[in-house]
Amino acid sequence: QVHLVESGGGLVQAGGFLRLSCAASGNINSINSMAWFRQPPGKQRELVASITSIANTDYADSVRGRFTISRDNARNTVYLLMNYLKTEETAVYYCAASEGGSAYQAPTDPSGYDYWGRGTQVTVSS
Repeated sequence: QVHLVESGGGLVQAGGFLRLSCAASGNINSINSMAWFRQPPGKQRELVASITSIANTDYADSVRGRFTISRDNARNTVYLLMNYLKTEETAVYYCAASEGGSAYQAPTDPSGYDYWGRGTQVTVSS
């Protein structure tokens, strides 16, 4: 079992930045990939960024160049640095961990992830 706890959400003005953190505990050796998803109000959950065990990263087209995902294996923590935030990026941001996939490519669908955090609210004001 793996336990994920997100932190770092909050209220920010458009154009601003936030850094989200996801601390993992439990059977973390079973994890291959980790990812950040988000779910805006009334919409489906969507992949924002992912990172594999060998630090291969992938991003949604809408955030590429503005967001950076990284991991600190010593702290069992994954980060999401979000720059130049837009109002439409207001959402609950979820951390997820997958035991599947490959070292080269993380799953892109939520169904490919085995563990989820409770989420952290990010609100971007105009």
